[in-house]
Amino acid sequence: MRAFTLMEIVVVLAIAALLAALGFPAYQRAIARGRATACLSNLRQLGIALNLYLGDHDQTMPELAAGRRAKTENVPALDNTLDRYVPDARVFACPADTAKHFAETTGTSYLWNVALNNQHLASLNFLAVINDHSRIPLFGDKEGFHDATDHKVNLLYADGHATKDLSFFTSQ
Repeated sequence: MRAFTLMEIVVVLAIAALLAALGFPAYQRAIARGRATACLSNLRQLGIALNLYLGDHDQTMPELAAGRRAKTENVPALDNTLDRYVPDARVFACPADTAKHFAETTGTSYLWNVALNNQHLASLNFLAVINDHSRIPLFGDKEGFHDATDHKVNLLYADGHATKDLSFFTSQ
C-alpha cells in the first residue's frame, strides 16, 4: 500500500483551506439574513402585543419614550409597557444587536415613534400629513444592526407589516 507524500497532503489541505475561505463569506451572509428575518419576526410579535394593548386601552396608543439609557430608568418604554402582552421577553432584542447590546442595557433593541403617543388608532397620523397606516412607522431598530444584508434597519408599520423598506415618504 502506497502512502501519501507530504506534497499531496499539503495540496489537499490548501484546497480545503481555499474552499473554506470561499464558503465563509456566504455563511456569514446567511447568518446575517437569518438574524434580520428573526428581527422582522420580533417586530411582528411586538405589533401583536401592541394590538392587545390597544384592545385594553380604548384603541389609544401608549405614551412611551422613544427609548431610555438604562433599564433602571423609571420611564415608560416598549419593554416595560408591552411586557405583559408578549409570551417571551426575547422579542424585545434584535438578534443582530450583538455589538452594543442595547437590549441588555436599555431593555430593548427597538425605538418607539413618539409622534404617535396618545393618538387614537382610528385617527392615527404621522407628522400631521400621513394618515395611511401602511406608511406610519410604529417602531424599528435602534441602529443599523443589519450591515451584512442589503438593508440596515427593520421597521413595523401601523397596518401590522414589518419590513426592511422605508415607505413613509414614498407614494404607493
